[in-house]
Amino acid sequence: MKAKKIMAIVLATIVAMASFSLVSAAESRSFEFGADGKFTILQISDPQDDAYPAHELDDFIRKSIETVQPDFIVLSGDIVEDSRAGDISDDKIFQEGVYVDGDYEKTLANVKTAVKNIFTPIEEAGIYYTIAQGNNDYKSGISNEDWLEIYASYPHCITVDMSNDAEGKIDSYVEIRKHGSDEIGYGIWALDNGRGFTEGQKEWFKNKETGNVPSIVFEHIPTDDVGNLFEKCNIWDEDALLGDDGFYRLNKEIANGVNFTTYSAGTTDEFLMWKDKGVKGAFFGHIHTDGFTGTYDGITLGLTYGCQFSKAGPYGVREIILDEDGTFETNLYVYEDGVFSLQEYTEYKTYDNAVSEFFAKVMNIFIFIGNQIVSWFKF
Repeated sequence: MKAKKIMAIVLATIVAMASFSLVSAAESRSFEFGADGKFTILQISDPQDDAYPAHELDDFIRKSIETVQPDFIVLSGDIVEDSRAGDISDDKIFQEGVYVDGDYEKTLANVKTAVKNIFTPIEEAGIYYTIAQGNNDYKSGISNEDWLEIYASYPHCITVDMSNDAEGKIDSYVEIRKHGSDEIGYGIWALDNGRGFTEGQKEWFKNKETGNVPSIVFEHIPTDDVGNLFEKCNIWDEDALLGDDGFYRLNKEIANGVNFTTYSAGTTDEFLMWKDKGVKGAFFGHIHTDGFTGTYDGITLGLTYGCQFSKAGPYGVREIILDEDGTFETNLYVYEDGVFSLQEYTEYKTYDNAVSEFFAKVMNIFIFIGNQIVSWFKF
């Protein structure tokens, strides 16, 4: 019995040391700006694949890399689909998701297959990448320990858990050195808000020593701060969409892009922490059909399209070009008929044509009337 206990302690120590060495290696890893003082990030969000590869996804990832020519890639969550039905983008019609009720090992095997579908073209391109966990990655049913093991099995995936919070959320930070220098020019945060953002994560973020260099945040689920890019409007105004307490549209004075959703406005604790930490931009996924960018209180905020081909488009990716002088620029690319093209909206744009906008307004009216009737009954 004593021998077994000693062996268990030894094994636990080895695992702990291995985990520490992985985190230490990741924390010491830094990247370097090019000779032109630029460093390009490609954001890909919401592939949500399963054990049966979506036909277009491999092509999408490869062509996004060819188009953007990134130095680094961030996958901002929902790597896998959980358990919903209705997929018609692969060879298993109307079967979708990795989760198998009551069979953890089968679920884990499905997750590994789906991940391989997505990571392989990135690995073959030889580009380093990191992950910000999404809600579907949690709903897949496997533990974060298993997620970390999967990530560690890919040579170019540098995702490790640096925050070490009690909830086991997976958070990481990457530094980019100025060209030919040991000076850090920019930081990249990949933060896990797939099931909220915890106090433990907040403490790690606030206490992480970064020298307050400029940085970019990637998370999966948009924070309420995104809602500050919208303005309240009349039901008949162009691009009006029904929100929680009236009609809203992107404020063209500070934002542009495409949206089919409105967002609640607010200033979160996270946003205040970003301000204190020198964050220049924060980018999200989760909504799939929305791709827009704007600036609120000195921080650029944006949603990036998804690429789950069993759901309606648009599909796309985001390019972020960092400059070692502390500035950056960002562009959205839309994928259609196997081709990526630059999204060039200089103002907000919700609908592609007048017919779509007319039906949306009719739907707005019905929803508005329905909400009024419900409120009357509650009264």
